Amino acid sequence: MKRIKRTNDELKADRPTIDEVKDIPKLPISILVENVRSVHNVGSIFRSADGFGAEKIYLTGYTAYPPREDLSKTALGAEIAVPWVHYDNPFDAVKEIKDKGYTLVLVEQTTTSKDIYSLEKSQFPICFIVGNEVSGVSEELSKLADIHIEIPMRGIKQSLNVSVATGVVGYELYRRYTDLDKP
Repeated sequence: MKRIKRTNDELKADRPTIDEVKDIPKLPISILVENVRSVHNVGSIFRSADGFGAEKIYLTGYTAYPPREDLSKTALGAEIAVPWVHYDNPFDAVKEIKDKGYTLVLVEQTTTSKDIYSLEKSQFPICFIVGNEVSGVSEELSKLADIHIEIPMRGIKQSLNVSVATGVVGYELYRRYTDLDKP
């Protein structure tokens, strides 16, 4: 019977090198990460960001940042491929983001948040904010966002893990951005 799955070696052979990935255009999508305590979640955020082509990651507060062996173990090299910066104070990151003309999008359940799928196409470039695994994004930072979105939840849990949510939001924004040229 003919094999249908590609082997790990076949997948690696098609993957760009670190030098080649620098020439692949990034999407106008960045992520601000506020006070995420799990190093493994941060590593996973790097992998998702690499996957959907994020332009930059802003790691803020006590969020772990490279170089760290435990972060690299989860990120699997994505921490080298995705540009990032660390700010102790997230408001310094917001200033840089706003000065660049980015729409700041809060991923949080707020009194004004809308379903992620109702986001307008015209909002790019975008930087979306994710926060702490328990308390989410701080109230102070939430107030600075231009738009509030949330991921619809149909089960008994009210939210997804922060790294999973980053992947969901990132890939939805990727889909929306690549659909801009389509009628």
